[in-house]
Amino acid sequence: MAETAAPDPEQQLCSICSGGPGGDKGKECPRCLQSPDKPEPADGPKVNGMDVQSQDCKSPEEIKIQEHLTESEGAKDPELEEAETEDEVKEEDKDEVKEEPLGPDDVVCDTCIESPRRALKSCLTCLVSYCEAHLRPHLENPKFQNHRLVEPLRDIERRTCESHKWPLDLFCCADACCICQDCVTEEHRGHNAKPVVEARRHIERELKDKQTEMVKTLTAAENAIDKLQLNTVSIEQSVAEVQAVIESRFEELQAVVEKAKREVTEILEGEHKQAVKQAEGIRVHLEQKCTELKKNQAQIEKLSRNKNDVDFLQEYSQWKKEAADVSLPGVYIGLTDRLHSFSRVIVDSTEQLCAMLVSSYTEKVKEACKNDKTGIKTTVHAIGAAKQNLFTPEPVTHADFLKYAAHVSFDADTAHKFLRLTEENRKVTNTTPWQHPYPELPERFENWRQVLATESFYMGRHYFETDISGEGTHIGLTYKSIDRKGNESNSCITGNDFSWCLQWNGRTFSAWHSDVETPLSVEKFTRLGVYVDYTRGLLAFYGVDDNMALIHKYKAEFLEPLYPAFWLPKKENSIALVAPGEPVKLKSSSPPPPNEAEVAT
Repeated sequence: MAETAAPDPEQQLCSICSGGPGGDKGKECPRCLQSPDKPEPADGPKVNGMDVQSQDCKSPEEIKIQEHLTESEGAKDPELEEAETEDEVKEEDKDEVKEEPLGPDDVVCDTCIESPRRALKSCLTCLVSYCEAHLRPHLENPKFQNHRLVEPLRDIERRTCESHKWPLDLFCCADACCICQDCVTEEHRGHNAKPVVEARRHIERELKDKQTEMVKTLTAAENAIDKLQLNTVSIEQSVAEVQAVIESRFEELQAVVEKAKREVTEILEGEHKQAVKQAEGIRVHLEQKCTELKKNQAQIEKLSRNKNDVDFLQEYSQWKKEAADVSLPGVYIGLTDRLHSFSRVIVDSTEQLCAMLVSSYTEKVKEACKNDKTGIKTTVHAIGAAKQNLFTPEPVTHADFLKYAAHVSFDADTAHKFLRLTEENRKVTNTTPWQHPYPELPERFENWRQVLATESFYMGRHYFETDISGEGTHIGLTYKSIDRKGNESNSCITGNDFSWCLQWNGRTFSAWHSDVETPLSVEKFTRLGVYVDYTRGLLAFYGVDDNMALIHKYKAEFLEPLYPAFWLPKKENSIALVAPGEPVKLKSSSPPPPNEAEVAT
């Protein structure tokens, strides 16, 4: 007769001994009924019912907790188990009452749902935190002997190494990331690793120094703002004073002009009166002549009617002696010729005066302003020059330039209606003839397909990179004061004296400034780097590849903050602002130019 198979002891364990989420010890649990003096299983030495190997994996605190729990159980009479269990439950209820309330920094047991309790340990294997009661299976059940228990951790998943499941208790200084003890011997081998506490102290000291420096810089910036306010007031006062001088001097000039006008007008009026008087005298004389002629005409008619020959001849002889001169004076006065000469003198003199005014005022004032550009000096300038040592060498390698990397994005409020912004305003594409429903804003370019960046560069060194696509793309820097609504060349970044621009025309690069093009013999680059040293007045364009290749360099005196500016005149042109250090795409050969490419301003 076959023997009945004995039940597996592990299947009869209570929820506590089997590692369940909660519950009490069972009266039928073989492990709970096992006494300390019973022989240990033959699979390995044990101490107080636990494997020695398991004990070696525990911390001294865990071993102490385990021994405390084991000694509290001891060898007990099975008949008293139920009563003692009830006493334990009551005791636990008392402990819950006596336990201090949870603080904001306490880690809560993940198993206690209805009444949360403070966690005693966190298991890196389970990624769960346990209170004292729910921790017992990990301390007593050999199935949990390989689980890693650590001090309670908040957000345990974030504080655990994904690869090795150890706490992130080290900081790799080389890679600037938190690692575990196994990472040191693998992917971070040979790196300088510090305990996170020590690394935090070091970084906190750096942050404190940085904060002190930022406070100084903030104070300097606030002082600079105050000084700018004072400068603004001073500017207003100075402009008012100069305006008063202009008004006064031009009033004097206007008075002189008015006086000359009156004198010339008086001369003209004198000529006018003289000519009118002359004409009036001639008219009176002619009227008298007309009267005499009419009288003579009447005498002749009377003489003609005389039938007596002797009387006729005698009267004729008498009339002839008394008859007046019938010749008429000339009526041409000659004023028109004199007025023509007068007018020519006025025109010539006025033109000479206007030319003299332009040369004496406008040109001289512009020249004086050009030769005396003192600008506004602030404490920010002084501190910026001190912080950035003028003897600091210029960057050479790509890594050197990335030290001054700036995060740049397109300003949607300035984009022309034919330009589409994508990728969180980091890419712009010419979509002519498709318009975009941008709101009407004074900042928006109306005629030129241009867009500015949101960020500006003022003082110090700055660097950003772009990927270009298409022919006719223009990249440069300009002042914020550039005209947004005009259609003249000075509204474009190629056509004024406060914009500096680089153009790719599909075959070669060209530099543009003040409407003057400078062709460049440089190969094509799909990525361009723009470097600005504001203090030194340096603007340079580089081709970014395996090495940094200088394309063109400007030397200028910058008077206002510089804004990255972009002009995309042709359809499908695109420019992308790339993150500093982003890998460079493989360089592609230039496609042949299209037969018909319309360039729109």
